[in-house]
Amino acid sequence: MKAGIFSALVLGCALAAVASAQDANGGPPSGRGEGGRQGRRGGGFGMGGGPAVIGTVTGTAADRYTIKTDAGEVYTVYFSVNTRILRQPVEQPRPGGQQAQGGEVQRTPPQPLKPADIEVGDPIIAIGQVDATAKSVGAVTILQVDPERAKQLREMQANYGKTWLMGKVTAIDGVKVTLFGSVDQAAHNFVADENTTFRKHREPITLADVQIGDNLRVEGVVKDGTFVAATVSVMGMPPGGAPTVPRDTQPPAPPR
Repeated sequence: MKAGIFSALVLGCALAAVASAQDANGGPPSGRGEGGRQGRRGGGFGMGGGPAVIGTVTGTAADRYTIKTDAGEVYTVYFSVNTRILRQPVEQPRPGGQQAQGGEVQRTPPQPLKPADIEVGDPIIAIGQVDATAKSVGAVTILQVDPERAKQLREMQANYGKTWLMGKVTAIDGVKVTLFGSVDQAAHNFVADENTTFRKHREPITLADVQIGDNLRVEGVVKDGTFVAATVSVMGMPPGGAPTVPRDTQPPAPPR
């Protein structure tokens, strides 16, 4: 995973932003641009909007940004009038440490931005078609995040496959579960033992309740080369469903 791919912490941030934008717009955007070709596997968080790359803006133009990842790679992020460009505000604690109804932390809705609002030095997440060979992203969504959040994401990125996994179940063999990783789009295995806890919508379940096709978030540790799960959470479908790119959306195509 060479590119600076955003991690689970951003998933909550980005999913909330994308979902809020979709709610506000009544669904996924109608994209523009040439396309149809599937982005090459470049590592990225599989979301409703596709894989993603996180980096710091080093240059701006009328239809693109240049970003540099923590790995030192330079990506060109292409956008169009149909690309959602959003700022995820810093989460502010509620007075008295209260939480929203249902125990969820209240999130501030993302704020729409103009392309010119993104400046050199800003950390951004570019979600869409990632081409690791061409070092480009055809962005469906661009999310500006604060530097502290970006730092947390990068730290969690380094721990993917070591302390956590996320992806769709493709096989179950006894206590061994195989996932198609939504971070790197590669296969990962984990095993459950007598100490593993399973939850779905915060309700306790068992391994027998996990089905092929379920989207899981797994936390645990690697022991003797095997990822042993401590907690397994069955998650809902990401916005846009299973496709890497929303069915009615085509990211901007890079110039040929």
